[in-house]
Amino acid sequence: MADFNYNHLRYFWAVAREGHLGRAAKRLNLTQSALSVQIRRLEERLGQKLFDRVGRGLMLTEAGRIALDHADVIFATGDDLTATLRESGRSRQILRVGAQATLSRNFQIAFLRPVMGRDDVELVLRSGTTADLLRGLAAHHLDVVLTNHPPGPEGEKTLLTHKLAEQPVSLVGSDRIMGSERRLAELLRRHPVILPTLHTGLRSDVDALVDRLGIELQIAAEVDDMAMMRLLVREGIGLAVLPPIVIKDELEQGLLIEGAELPGVVERFYAITIERRFRNPLLKAVMPDGAGGA
Repeated sequence: MADFNYNHLRYFWAVAREGHLGRAAKRLNLTQSALSVQIRRLEERLGQKLFDRVGRGLMLTEAGRIALDHADVIFATGDDLTATLRESGRSRQILRVGAQATLSRNFQIAFLRPVMGRDDVELVLRSGTTADLLRGLAAHHLDVVLTNHPPGPEGEKTLLTHKLAEQPVSLVGSDRIMGSERRLAELLRRHPVILPTLHTGLRSDVDALVDRLGIELQIAAEVDDMAMMRLLVREGIGLAVLPPIVIKDELEQGLLIEGAELPGVVERFYAITIERRFRNPLLKAVMPDGAGGA
């Protein structure tokens, strides 16, 4: 791209970071109309619209988000070259991942492992509520959202749901509480339990199993955060209903023990992507089916 004008790209970079044409023009000591012309020329050169106007501000389009990723790399590399006079021009790719705040950290690490530690990959990780993360996905701030429940029928029609895994669920606890007992019905009768909150798919499955067994549970706590559930079970307030992957470290260290598996009860993990013209190629490395939002 010998005739590519990098001044146009720098002007775009400034506007994208400010999110406002007027503020960027003031910082660059240009008129708004002159800056607008530069952005338009870059859009014509790329053949893509880079911004949508929202109120008084500007929002990056999908193509704009990709252009910003490349601009970040280009100008960071230029700064390194100027400052250190050493080779640092290897192209880096960025993968932006949002994860439901209550999702197992061990599962997230397993998902990201194919690209972790790669010199050519930068990971941007964000946690939050599923609703907030899906809004970030729609606004092209994220490439994929990890969750343990798929979006409902009211979700965006452009959302694509990929089931990543099903993990068995067990009763887990400390050796002090559980002792030598490993039979599910006896464990549920004798000990208080830490359960997922109501109105979740996992809790519905657990409640259905308990009804079939004809057992009245002693509920120690209802928790929607797996990290908090880990802490509570380590404190010994009861047995927890958890996928073993969530407490993999504690099981390996002998801090917790897996008692009985809950038959028919599984924790499901999903990746949510969105229909896009420009797919992030890194998704092929982390998605089992290589779908990547096709």
